Amino acid sequence: MLTRDNYEQLRSTFALKVPPRFNYVRHVVDNWASSQPDKLALIAVEPDGNSANRYTFADISARASEAADLLGELGVNKGDRVFVMLPRVVEWYDILLGCIRLGAIPMPATMQLTPRDVAYRVNAADASVVVTDDDGHEAVAGALGECPAVEAKIIVGQVKSGWTSYRDAIRTHRASAMLEDTASDDPMLIYFTSGTESYPKMVLHTQASYGIGHEITARFWHDLGESDVHWTVSDTGWAKAAWGKLFGQWRLGACVLMWNIIGKPDFDRMLRIIGEQGVTTFCAPPTIYRAFAQMDLSKYDLTGLRHSTAAGEPLNPEVIKVWRDATGLQIYDGYGQTETVNIVANLPGIDVRPGSMGLPVPGFDVQIVDDAGNIVDDGVEGNIAVRIEPKRPVGLFKEYWRDSEKNERVFRDGWYYTGDRATRDSDGYIWFVGRADDVILSSAYRIGPFEVESALLEHVAVAEAAVVGKPDPGRGEIVKAFVILAAGFLPTAELGEQLKEHVKATTAPYKYPREIEFVDELPKTVSGKIRRVELREQKARDQAVRR
Repeated sequence: MLTRDNYEQLRSTFALKVPPRFNYVRHVVDNWASSQPDKLALIAVEPDGNSANRYTFADISARASEAADLLGELGVNKGDRVFVMLPRVVEWYDILLGCIRLGAIPMPATMQLTPRDVAYRVNAADASVVVTDDDGHEAVAGALGECPAVEAKIIVGQVKSGWTSYRDAIRTHRASAMLEDTASDDPMLIYFTSGTESYPKMVLHTQASYGIGHEITARFWHDLGESDVHWTVSDTGWAKAAWGKLFGQWRLGACVLMWNIIGKPDFDRMLRIIGEQGVTTFCAPPTIYRAFAQMDLSKYDLTGLRHSTAAGEPLNPEVIKVWRDATGLQIYDGYGQTETVNIVANLPGIDVRPGSMGLPVPGFDVQIVDDAGNIVDDGVEGNIAVRIEPKRPVGLFKEYWRDSEKNERVFRDGWYYTGDRATRDSDGYIWFVGRADDVILSSAYRIGPFEVESALLEHVAVAEAAVVGKPDPGRGEIVKAFVILAAGFLPTAELGEQLKEHVKATTAPYKYPREIEFVDELPKTVSGKIRRVELREQKARDQAVRR
């Protein structure tokens, strides 16, 4: 059991063993299939939320082998890039694991991509294979005219002319159990960053960085063991799926749950699934917990849950209290990026400081540094950075592939600069300020959007909030808030003034939003994070029109 007393000792001694040769499918999935073939690995809940298919590690291993064989027959070799645009279906696992088994490099993508998005990703990586389903076919097919490197097209669904039907081919192929011997530092997977400020970057992970490194995520943050059923709510195109649906969970022998949600989430059905499918540990974006807090949680069987986690945005104290009153569980915040595994977290067994991201996890030396790489004093804002010298931690990405300029900016002074800003208190807890490009500069004050959003979310009338800087001739920028109201509240000028006064009373007065706009929805990434860049761009367009 981790405690504050043994935390520092564990941090100084913990190390993940990385063998020279490692393949995630061979050394994790196939090992479980050999030692405990009937052990449950995956519960795949159907779109209706009522029925589910269950897969053992033997099932997953066999499916991965079949997928690898098919990919090999289509000419896929070690190092080839494979664009994968699939929803939360078991075939997503088949293709990813089949690629990894071969040493090919899957590139997971969200179903929300446009043909232009698809073409950019396929061409940036010179992908030779594309995989999608019926829903993604239009976007992918619409891009292929601009993708000369594509040699094979695989469809999971109805047969399409010129496409290989995955399900038909799997039924008729001859198994040969193709398996590539890969090194621990061989490329394993590419994720594209969100690209909110520029074109998406290719984040390259190795067999060890995710295949081994995510043990940290699953062990210390998700608190998993072999008997757990874990559910991370995430789109398959986002790295959170790798965080919570695959690598660390199976390395520890836990079962994962996946629900192929079609359309907007049904929160009532989601809560029922937790009880019906025996979920023991649960991880979701704060937006989902906020939706839960508006519901009568006494109607649901949540007694099997023993651990809850969240990441991405601040959770207001009222939501945390509602969840704790209903389940008896604290919500443990965690922090990391597409480029990393979990690196900072509120850890089970250690006191939680509401509003803090928590402490650096074992295996990572995370510090707050200035732009020259010097560790700053407690309470001073700086860059969240990961120490990479003299030894690079297991779980950190290898590089931004094909972008030496970006690599030079983030890997320097013996650190990896995350691009996020924070402070550290005297006990080592880290307090998030915001992305470096999200910080608001108003009348010489630096204001982090998270702290203003957190203050707004403490008001009973606020369901969700997003804060950005709005250009102002006198102050440089002013704080502008976009607010979604809770049920039963009306968007009046009087309420807007009440919210301003509430923020003044909750945090430093200079941080209060001088403008509040009530909205019905906020732009978000597939992971549930607010896309503040879209709000800033929208304000800029509105101002340009008015001029």
